Amino acid sequence: MTHVEVAVVGAGFAGLGAALRLARSGRRDFVVLERAAQVGGTWRDNTYPGVACDVPSHLYSFSFAPKPDWSRVFAPGAEIQQYLRERAAEVAGNLRLGCEVLAARWSGGRWRLETTTGPVTAQVLVLAAGRLTAPRIPDLPGLQEFGGPVFHTARWDHDVDLAGLRVGVVGTGASAVQVVPQLVGRAAHVTVFQRSAAWIVPRQDRAYEPGELALFARDPGVQAADRARTFADMERGLAARRLVPDALDALRRKASEHLAAQVGDPALRAALTPDYEIGCKRVLLSDEFYPALTGPEATLVPAAVSSVGPGLVEAGDGSRHALDALVLATGFHSTRQPYAERVAGRDGVSLAQAWADGMVSHASTVVHGFPNLFVLDGPNASLGHNSAVHVIESQLGYLLGALEHLETVGGPLEVSLAAQQAYTAQIDAMAGASVWLRGRCSSWYVDERTGRLTLLWPDTATEFRRRNGSFDPAPFL
Repeated sequence: MTHVEVAVVGAGFAGLGAALRLARSGRRDFVVLERAAQVGGTWRDNTYPGVACDVPSHLYSFSFAPKPDWSRVFAPGAEIQQYLRERAAEVAGNLRLGCEVLAARWSGGRWRLETTTGPVTAQVLVLAAGRLTAPRIPDLPGLQEFGGPVFHTARWDHDVDLAGLRVGVVGTGASAVQVVPQLVGRAAHVTVFQRSAAWIVPRQDRAYEPGELALFARDPGVQAADRARTFADMERGLAARRLVPDALDALRRKASEHLAAQVGDPALRAALTPDYEIGCKRVLLSDEFYPALTGPEATLVPAAVSSVGPGLVEAGDGSRHALDALVLATGFHSTRQPYAERVAGRDGVSLAQAWADGMVSHASTVVHGFPNLFVLDGPNASLGHNSAVHVIESQLGYLLGALEHLETVGGPLEVSLAAQQAYTAQIDAMAGASVWLRGRCSSWYVDERTGRLTLLWPDTATEFRRRNGSFDPAPFL
């Protein structure tokens, strides 16, 4: 039996960030439980060709652990994974890899965890299990009968050589726009099945010049200033999501002009034009996706897959396509998190039961009925316009403040139901005036059962930190 002050579940950005802040604040009595054999979370799991971040590198890294030598403005996935591995070395003694949490329950004034490497008890439980961990595999009739290789982008099978094969890609979201250009020219032919078109704006990625890298290394203030400028630029992107007319028109025009400049064929351009408001779904960045679809080596099918047979895929428009391999770029279970089934709070109620009508919280971090539990990157703790790392760091400030409060007053911390309901009502009111609920689309930001915006914080990242970046004991029982 292992007992610690703090148990952290997950070793991605949020979990490692928690570990680093705990260690740097002088705390040593904690453990990070990670089911995989390596740290990295999303960036460990996603190794498909072309995988990269769509937030600029300097902003998609910890402000308290900057990396001056990012190779590009938008870092490749392997480089982000290496960054996280290097950061993990600082807390290596607190990591328990290959340790899956099977169940966690609040009992006797502490959290009791069942894991694959033995029981763990903790005063405080931090869930940093992530929101992009469970690939969404579509329920397609006949999928098991396809016969050829079938895999999700987040579970890329590197043993399969797609060169010379007829490859189908299901989906046109963030992963697809990165992987499709890598497959075109390598596969014999790529067929892309598009359920709904994506709004795409120029990526404008580039490698950093040697002189820039030298300056970042020599003067940390220069990199910090670059981060601050990038943050301010991205904050301005919220105006379009709030349906401010001038900002919305400018963003839509930017995307429409990008499409017109890269796709000359009117029919293809029409098929690639979304029928919902920009920003309702994730706005994607790519300079390569549209050109990849314009040549003879690729076909866009503007319809979802309806059924699969041996070496054959049929789309909703009635077209049939002979294929050798199938890549599922179909996203993740984001608003209904699998880990919620495994966590039981006061009175034995599971987190999944507490979230039956959609994820709720107070301060996007604590949940009524779950004493001494802190959820990172969970309910309304993501952004549709800026870097999620900023939100994670804000939540870490809240966590550290709560731990200091526990040391002072003792006893479990449980947020009141009234505080949680008031916070949820405020979130719902802000979301109701946003493009995410008024943009005429369905997206992975919105709970599919209730229609509530449960994944995103519908305000600025600056406001998130102002409201939720430090601990306030007043809302607690």
